Amino acid sequence: MVSVTLKNVTKKFGTTVAVNNVSLKVKDRELAVFVGPSGCGKTTTLRIVAGLETPDEGDIYFDKKRVNDLSIKERKIAMVFQDYALYPHMTVYDNMAFGLRNLGYEEREIERRIKRAAELLEIGHLLKRKPGQLSGGQQQRVALGRAIVREPNVFLWDEPLSNLDAKMRVIMRAELKKLQRELRTTTIHVTHDQLEAMTMGDRVVVMHGGSVKQIGTPEEIYSRPVDTFVAGFVGTPPINFVRCSVEERKGAVTLNAGDFRLRLPARLGNLVRRNASGPEVILGVRPEDIKIEDGGEKIQARVELVEPVGADNYVHFAVGRGKLIAKTPASFRPGLGKTVRISFDMGKIHVFDGKTEKAIL
Repeated sequence: MVSVTLKNVTKKFGTTVAVNNVSLKVKDRELAVFVGPSGCGKTTTLRIVAGLETPDEGDIYFDKKRVNDLSIKERKIAMVFQDYALYPHMTVYDNMAFGLRNLGYEEREIERRIKRAAELLEIGHLLKRKPGQLSGGQQQRVALGRAIVREPNVFLWDEPLSNLDAKMRVIMRAELKKLQRELRTTTIHVTHDQLEAMTMGDRVVVMHGGSVKQIGTPEEIYSRPVDTFVAGFVGTPPINFVRCSVEERKGAVTLNAGDFRLRLPARLGNLVRRNASGPEVILGVRPEDIKIEDGGEKIQARVELVEPVGADNYVHFAVGRGKLIAKTPASFRPGLGKTVRISFDMGKIHVFDGKTEKAIL
């Protein structure tokens, strides 16, 4: 297996910069997930790794070997796309065998590889069927099988779950992660779904505007986002942002949100005092870190909407002219219009610079 390294890779289409000076390393046998909104450059980056696009600047390495000038075949990669692209007139077996036959493999070797892939994917009973006789999940497994039989150095998955319904997506994301663990093949998985990224990736690469915003484990991305974009993109319901002015009273730092004031513990206050570029900051509070009738500094909030989502409720509050969303146990069912007191878990709040929107803490 190999590691995949990009060094200062840039790709333009006319005047549009699709990938902007991207540098990163996907470790050997790692499952790295590229995630971001449509147009962020994640698929273009994947296609550059595959050799389907040529970078205008920068280099791609498999281990220590520069592969910019190598063909797709020479790179020994296998791709799985959003569109499974199965041949409708061929059986599952022949779909999986097609690429190997074109490469000149003997039938005995083809049969060995297909048997192994079919066992991994549990599709041995489908080998004589044609794609039109399969469900979406089964077709996806066949597309994966076609990639597996190539025994590649690197798997490249371009939104392979997008065509599946919600229930099947949950099942297949677990299956894909399990498969990657068994094969121990270096894998880059592209998705726009942040939940998919967080549940599948060993590390997550968050992209926006053609650039890499943050690389880290799912826990690092969620708990220590580098800026407001990453914080807002990851998490359901999304994080609450509140613009605040920074005030100092008797040596303590207080965030004035207009509708409420929040006095910071000494350690957090010192970080804001040292690192804020101006008098304004952005407070970030995740919905699960809002407490109802709890300790700390209480804030008066009015219930505007309650969304039951099984074991939890998403409770929408009006705080003066502002809005907050809290994630509460399903047992908390306040009446609409009711006024309650809320507080924030001060060990988990985020503060971002008001100008740069970079994380202060």
